[in-house]
Amino acid sequence: MNVLVYIESENGLPKKSSLEAVAYGAAIGSQVIALAQSDVATADLGKYGADKVLQFNTSTKLEASQIADIVAQAAEAQNAEVIIFAKSILNDLAAPMVGVKLDASVASNVIALPDLSKGFVVKRGVFSGKAYAELGMNKAKKVLTIKKNAVTLTEKNKSAVIESFNPTISTSPIQVKETTQKTGDILLTDADIVVSGGRGLKGPENWGIVEELAKTLHAATGCSKPVSDMDWRPHHEHVGQTGIKVSPNLYIAIGISGAIQHLAGVSSSKTIVVINKDAEAPFFKAADYGIVGDAFEIVPKLTEALKRAM
Repeated sequence: MNVLVYIESENGLPKKSSLEAVAYGAAIGSQVIALAQSDVATADLGKYGADKVLQFNTSTKLEASQIADIVAQAAEAQNAEVIIFAKSILNDLAAPMVGVKLDASVASNVIALPDLSKGFVVKRGVFSGKAYAELGMNKAKKVLTIKKNAVTLTEKNKSAVIESFNPTISTSPIQVKETTQKTGDILLTDADIVVSGGRGLKGPENWGIVEELAKTLHAATGCSKPVSDMDWRPHHEHVGQTGIKVSPNLYIAIGISGAIQHLAGVSSSKTIVVINKDAEAPFFKAADYGIVGDAFEIVPKLTEALKRAM
């Protein structure tokens, strides 16, 4: 089957989540077509499974409805049966629009390769990752958004054929308010490591120990809901059920008790480390590793030890 994968990029390079989407497509399809803007480097797309890269030009930042138009046009031109997006805020909006345009089955939050022995059955996270559901996709075309770490990246000794693609890009009536991240910041949704802080840090003036640990680990910084509500940290760092849900390889929680809504946002993390002076903090029950002690003593020592080891 032909698989089309929409590529998100940053600084001219495909995002890791999009490379995982390519690898996902390569595991199920006979031909994998990556769809990327013309300024995106293509070498890694072939390395992780793309047979072809369709490149298109645009001079503006695309909105979800415009992405949906472009993807739908590419899917029809390439006779793609499966269309794959990496899970992101923008792609979560675009994917169902593509489903409507193509009269396709749509599955979001997919966490594993489909079971093809039953037709086309995907496993997806539901109830903020607290449960899983199997969904049979019965229509001729299928649209998936896959979560980070749904597949393992494995390099292949191949390169992709590059072709130009000239879609019709509509003028969207939707007005989007854009917030700008600082140069060098790592987005929570892209991060392999996330370091988060909670009320145990006692105030925004103490966040330096979190930022220094994150910088040492090349990690993103996050926070609990009460912290963002008190404006100690910006709201785009709020991790949890009502904030940003993350799936890093390592999640470090510092001074966070572990409320249910926060746990729901980090439950897909591969490894969770908790640092808290309260030995009864609920977060310890969800942790793979826990340190009971004062964060103001432990975190600086941990950072220095990591610097020496690196």
